[in-house]
Amino acid sequence: MERESIDVFLADDNLIVRMGVQALIERSPDLRVVGVAADYDGVVTGCAEHEPHVLVTDVRMPPSFHREGIDAAKEVRKRLPGTGVVILSQYDDPEYAVSLLAQGSAGYGYLLKDRVLNVGEFLDAAERVARGGSALDPAVVASLVGGEHHGLGELTEREHEVAALVTQGLSNKDIAARLVISRRTAESHVRHILNKLGLDSRGQIAAWVGTGPDSR
Repeated sequence: MERESIDVFLADDNLIVRMGVQALIERSPDLRVVGVAADYDGVVTGCAEHEPHVLVTDVRMPPSFHREGIDAAKEVRKRLPGTGVVILSQYDDPEYAVSLLAQGSAGYGYLLKDRVLNVGEFLDAAERVARGGSALDPAVVASLVGGEHHGLGELTEREHEVAALVTQGLSNKDIAARLVISRRTAESHVRHILNKLGLDSRGQIAAWVGTGPDSR
């Protein structure tokens, strides 16, 4: 039986970036772009029309170039609760991620635009989010861990070791190898760290690229 394709709605005000990301998405036989937009209104109305499985959007778009992508994503999720969201941003500002994930992380991803250069990771993140998983860029996690956040003083000794490796930008797989633990154990430590950062207040899985409910 053929695997059902995942419909993607893509939003970015930069035509060249939009076309480039679309070309990357269409490399996957499991993903297809069903619509594109360049501003807040286009995202909301376009998703209402196409009802995609996942929205991939930039953060800053017209009309004010502030945080239209995040606001549009929240509006889309309000109207279409089953739609996954991947934010692609050039900013590793943790406040954007906190704003996106404040009500839970299931079905959400926040990746830096450089991440799309690793096509496999990017496509895996899009598929994971579409199926209810989550993906948070290691650079954003590092910014969160490196900041002043309530709860980090409550980390266990092992979680402090994991957090230190996160700030170096290591993936869960690399952390597992460095600490001689299983990848699943590394992912568990990461979830606990993010819980203590307040990013998983509803008990939903919070993770970064390469992890989630179907991680292998």
